[in-house]
Amino acid sequence: MTAAFSDMAGFRSLLAAQPGSDAAAFAAATARNGQLTKPPAALGRLEDLAIWYAGWRGTARPVVEKPQVIVFAGNHGVAAQGVSAFPPEVTAQMVLNFQHGGAAINQLAKTFGAQLDVHALALDRPTADFTQTAAMSEADLVEALQTGWTAVDEGADVLVTGEMGIGNTTSAAALAAALFGGTASDWTGRGTGVDDAGLEIKTRVVAEGVALHGSQGDGLETLRRLGGREVAAMVGAIARARSLRIPVLLDGFICCAAAACLEKTVAGSLDHCVASHLSAEGAHQKMLDALGKEPLLSLGLRLGEASGAALSIGVLKGAVACLSGMATFAEAGVTDA
Repeated sequence: MTAAFSDMAGFRSLLAAQPGSDAAAFAAATARNGQLTKPPAALGRLEDLAIWYAGWRGTARPVVEKPQVIVFAGNHGVAAQGVSAFPPEVTAQMVLNFQHGGAAINQLAKTFGAQLDVHALALDRPTADFTQTAAMSEADLVEALQTGWTAVDEGADVLVTGEMGIGNTTSAAALAAALFGGTASDWTGRGTGVDDAGLEIKTRVVAEGVALHGSQGDGLETLRRLGGREVAAMVGAIARARSLRIPVLLDGFICCAAAACLEKTVAGSLDHCVASHLSAEGAHQKMLDALGKEPLLSLGLRLGEASGAALSIGVLKGAVACLSGMATFAEAGVTDA
């Protein structure tokens, strides 16, 4: 499959013309939910989740049968400044671990019946150090967006995107600060576990990047200047899912920073997305608040690689199974008080 765009103007045009939820299916699912054999709202947020899902899938009785998890990997030039507790070589090593089935995401994807795909993006060509120049050229950005766009399985019924890239919490923090304002320290956390000296370096790097590139265009231009290839690939995949009306479960801080680039380009771009979990990365809650997303889970996860979102596939499956599989009062012969 080839991408439906060849430049940034084409991608922006696609974003402006994305489809919405199916209002009739949403209404029918809401009506069905009100007739199920349970007290009103007894299943809490599971009910809202299932109805939201039904609207995007275009049916009042949906099923979740083909989840897809995609992990994108990229290297960051800014990592050379000592912003991570691990060297850049770990990115390629972890890609091999994903491919050999040895990572947490492999186990979670298998547990919840998800197809797992891994895409490494030019690991031998790290992005530029964004404290000196833009992280990516427009051609680099388009290529990464296309990788994400074409990675989505058109037959999937829910999408999870994840990332691997030493230095990418620094990139995500810079994106957040540029997109939402505040200081570098508001958004910069310990990521892979840097010590106090490492956190000071990381915060300085974020501040320098935002000072150089902030407020110079929409979310996609901010992505080009401060993002990474794997972050951009997630943007492309999330946008492609919207074009296919495939609901998306957003992962942690880095995934949400990618998603924010879409929302800051075209408002409403994330209506097909739910926040899967609140991670232990300090600024994730602030990011979710800025996006207006309430997480489904809060388990102290900070691994990345789509782990939290993959886990939430089980929550979504449970919600949808109740909406579609439970009997109504009429079907069960139960008196509806």
